[in-house]
Amino acid sequence: MAAAPILSWEGLGLNQGTSWLFRDLDINIGPRDRLALIGRNGAGKSTLLKLIGGQIEGDKGTRSIQPGIKVVTLEQDPFFTGFDTLMDFALSGPDAPERHEVEAIAGQLGIDLTRKADSASGGERRRAALARALAMDPDLLLLDEPTNHLDLAAIDWLEDWLQRYRGAFVVISHDRTFLERLTRATLWLDRGALRRKEIGFGGYEAWMEQVYAEEARAADKLDAKLKIEAHWLERGVTARRKRNMGRLEKLYEMRAQRAAMLSPQGTAKLALGTDDDAKSKAVIVADKVTKYFGDRPIIKDFSLRITRKDRIGVVGANGAGKTTLLKLLTGELAPDSGTVTLAKTLSGVVIDQQRSLMAPDKRVRDVLAEGSDWIDVRGVRKHIHGYLKEFLFDPGLVEARVGTLSGGERSRLLLAREFARLSNLLVLDEPTNDLDLETLDLLQEVIADYDGTVLIVSHDRDFLDRTVTITLGLDGSGRVDVVAGGYADWEKMRKAREAGKPVAKAGGASEAATPPPPPPPPKKGKLTYKDQRDYELLPKRIEELDAAIARGEAQLADPDLYAKDPKKFDALMAALEKVRADKDAAEERWLELAEMAEG
Repeated sequence: MAAAPILSWEGLGLNQGTSWLFRDLDINIGPRDRLALIGRNGAGKSTLLKLIGGQIEGDKGTRSIQPGIKVVTLEQDPFFTGFDTLMDFALSGPDAPERHEVEAIAGQLGIDLTRKADSASGGERRRAALARALAMDPDLLLLDEPTNHLDLAAIDWLEDWLQRYRGAFVVISHDRTFLERLTRATLWLDRGALRRKEIGFGGYEAWMEQVYAEEARAADKLDAKLKIEAHWLERGVTARRKRNMGRLEKLYEMRAQRAAMLSPQGTAKLALGTDDDAKSKAVIVADKVTKYFGDRPIIKDFSLRITRKDRIGVVGANGAGKTTLLKLLTGELAPDSGTVTLAKTLSGVVIDQQRSLMAPDKRVRDVLAEGSDWIDVRGVRKHIHGYLKEFLFDPGLVEARVGTLSGGERSRLLLAREFARLSNLLVLDEPTNDLDLETLDLLQEVIADYDGTVLIVSHDRDFLDRTVTITLGLDGSGRVDVVAGGYADWEKMRKAREAGKPVAKAGGASEAATPPPPPPPPKKGKLTYKDQRDYELLPKRIEELDAAIARGEAQLADPDLYAKDPKKFDALMAALEKVRADKDAAEERWLELAEMAEG
């Protein structure tokens, strides 16, 4: 028997101006729920979280909460104005946590709460807000983009804390890896309706496709059907998956090429400058670059030749030197020793994590096209309505004021404006903050199709794995790991080094791990007998794996399981992870075969 909900809304509705943002929503949150709240930018996710938390009141419906239940919200942009130090903020409010509890969590997160609030960085503020929220010992934790501004070490710590957490949580996040590891059920806010399914985020996309397909089949009126199909095409679910499979194939090929160039022989050849083709394509060449802050080496003896169309990911803890390395590679900062040579034709666009503020009274038309109906997109003239649709905006928003857009919509508008500029170098500093999952898919496509070089600083592991050809990993000692691949490849290299296994050197103090790239996909053409059998049988196998996942998640949904039998809980978690991996492999194999069959 399911446990009684600790908080619920019945018939929830919220009116905004002349229309309902949503209405007739029913929400029930159990004592051990781990809920992902999913929806497009502007759908009302943050607003719904505030309604659940009681910060705002609905226009319809009844909110019920069990006596004694403590609900704590980690807001996306906490309000620090008026606080002298981060500690003052952390100890504020009528239900302020105990100082020693805040200090204990702050110590684990590596944040000095004596820092002045007005000069603290985004990462420091996020850690202070986390320390405050977690120290309050909530029964229900509401998390709005909790990984924003956090480095990878802090994200790992938060994931571990939430896995051990005994209460319930609802989380909004763009971080797919974070959601897949932690959530067991999904709330999907879509077109004013709220659906719930007892699957973690890992099963969300398949569920979403199923819902849209069923809606399209059920739409028996022509105008309704056209509306559904327009939404389907706007998302481009099936087409996008096929395109992304193609882009991943291309990414694997590029990683394989870079792995060969980063091998000891390839590095020596490039260093001597004897490869005329590689030399002609080079846009940034770093040679034995070293940079100190006082006596501390931030970057030490770093060498790399970056070529046109390279996608470089930069990862590491806050303070490890990511921004310093970015500034060295773009010529904004001079090295203490060594050289950085930039191609004379290099023309860059920088999109930073601060999201240069756009005046709230400006219209979307003003931001994109200076009031015109037309915009030059990398030298090609496009109508503003068509360009807005490319970035998942309703063209009717062309006259909307920036101040009326959600935070994610403003970020998407900024990306649309910056990607229109003529350039051959894109510098993206934490580009995934505030973006919904659909916009992240779009951003991956835009980066993949970009004809120049891309430098990306990001903590989003899934985004890096889908996007970059080379990862530069910093550990704060001055060493820069140079890895052909994404974040997962860097993680494998680090684990191999910690286990004492040999790691291939790439020259200087930097190291290059060159694990074999994923096998190339089969060429399009006639299916073999085995291929045809797999193509026919895999859909049933995927259904069986889906059912196994549902059974495993149902068992784990028992709120008392962890307390009663932690060993059984851990065994079920391990078994579930294996079934999910088997399903992923089966889906990838079927997609490859589908590509061949359609070829």
